[in-house]
Amino acid sequence: MPGEIPEMNNQVAELYGNNLFLDDPVLQAGVKRLQGQWRAADLAHYGAELGSQETWQLAELANRHQPELATFDRLGNRIDVVEFHPSWHALLGLLRREGLHALPWIKPQSGSHVARAAGYFLHAQVEAGSLCPTTMTFASIPVLQQEPALFAALQGKLLSCQHDPRDLPLEHKTSILIGMGMTEKQGGSDVRSNTTTATPLEGGGGRGAGYLLNGHKWFFSAPMCDAHMVLARTEMGLSCFFVPRWQPDGSKNPIQIQRLKDKLGNRSNSSSEVEFKDAFGIMVGDEGRGIPTIIEMANHTRLDCVIGAAGLMRQALVQALHHARHRSAFGRLLAEQPLMQNVLSDLALESEAATLLMLQLASAFEHPQDPLQRAWRRIVTPAAKFWICKRALEFTGECMEVWGGNGYVETGPMARFYREAPVNSIWEGSGNVMCLDVLRAIEREPAGFGLLLEQLAEVASGHAGLRAMLDELLKDLATPPEQREMLARRFVQRLVLTVQSALMLQHAPTAIADAFIASRNEAAGGRVYGTLAAAHLQRQILQRAWPQ
Repeated sequence: MPGEIPEMNNQVAELYGNNLFLDDPVLQAGVKRLQGQWRAADLAHYGAELGSQETWQLAELANRHQPELATFDRLGNRIDVVEFHPSWHALLGLLRREGLHALPWIKPQSGSHVARAAGYFLHAQVEAGSLCPTTMTFASIPVLQQEPALFAALQGKLLSCQHDPRDLPLEHKTSILIGMGMTEKQGGSDVRSNTTTATPLEGGGGRGAGYLLNGHKWFFSAPMCDAHMVLARTEMGLSCFFVPRWQPDGSKNPIQIQRLKDKLGNRSNSSSEVEFKDAFGIMVGDEGRGIPTIIEMANHTRLDCVIGAAGLMRQALVQALHHARHRSAFGRLLAEQPLMQNVLSDLALESEAATLLMLQLASAFEHPQDPLQRAWRRIVTPAAKFWICKRALEFTGECMEVWGGNGYVETGPMARFYREAPVNSIWEGSGNVMCLDVLRAIEREPAGFGLLLEQLAEVASGHAGLRAMLDELLKDLATPPEQREMLARRFVQRLVLTVQSALMLQHAPTAIADAFIASRNEAAGGRVYGTLAAAHLQRQILQRAWPQ
């Protein structure tokens, strides 16, 4: 009849009801191998909950109903409140319940960092904005532990597994979230150009003392957090401060939110510009040592950038596979067409290598005194942040293309994934900053880097392809000093691909590892997905990635 909606056919149903943990053999094996198996039942439960229609709807609602700033109340009083849709608080409640803000300190046992990374990886597949305050809270704990009196007052609220959305002074909260305020409009990543000042209150200054802060922050992440770790300048240089949302006397701390950032992605989360007007703060760490103090946070937040990007890649791959296995074109399913199989297989290899790397880095945080593991943390973490986060953008774009026009509209998840992808590459230091940090870390940790190269050489001893990659990496190390900065991206790319290839050779089936190494060995100058030569392996690769 005229006006009737035609029957829907060859349209792929939404993917609901799968278990994000149990459907991921690589993740399961990695958690077990790296001593996180004690958390497997909880991860399976969380994987099922995240795969449910209800949780996906929470993610969609939190990104559709974006945070709104209320600067004044109806009587004209300054309140600086950011209002969220209830879905946002529901998502934070899930993260908090799972202990993803503090698991290694809630359950300090072997594999706790790996178990926490696995849970974070799962949540990143569904909603990424709620990870921001979770990450910053997690990263703040080792820094705040440096101030025993302050940490003693905060410990129970930091480790609590209940989300408390109320905007109240610290002493009235059951749990708290911590944010960060580092960059200013004139400097960005160059925090040494910061101009915000901190003046000691009467009675003198120094670590653990109170200060008044004046100045601004151009990016003040998650302004409704209960406190922020902030860089400000004293007479002895940049120092780190714990700046609560409310002052000790119960009045609002004068941190004025100027506006919320209108961001490309990460829309469920609020990012802001603020001004400090004699805002109260407590010095954390030694005066004038603010950058080294807060670098401890950056080591953790950069790891979370890697985990989050790898999780985004994993879900984009699963969505692409789901679509290709149910959508027909030219007389057969997309997943049965040779060129599409090649693209999907290549994406699957990339996702597996990213997953292995993020788990290995998380495991390195289990062993803070081990020189080799320190090299993984200090050298490979910024390298992985550069490479994995940058690859995620191209990766999600390719997966969106698998969906065709259906992937380009906002009613499905692929557009949100694509908009989300760049943030991890930019947050906590963009690509150039990461590559230069890798070079500095190698200079400062030559013995640890030597141990890392020895480990790679041992894995490569029986594999010609990996030996060739390692040889090229060693050639790059011989670059004249005046050229190293210019060629830093090439070196870091080779470093990550060599590390990923070694992990694949250790933990993936030999034929699949060979396919990864062969394709990436040819890729020093960049490549597109779908250029694998091993056609006979593609069904095996795809079945391993997401078993049917």
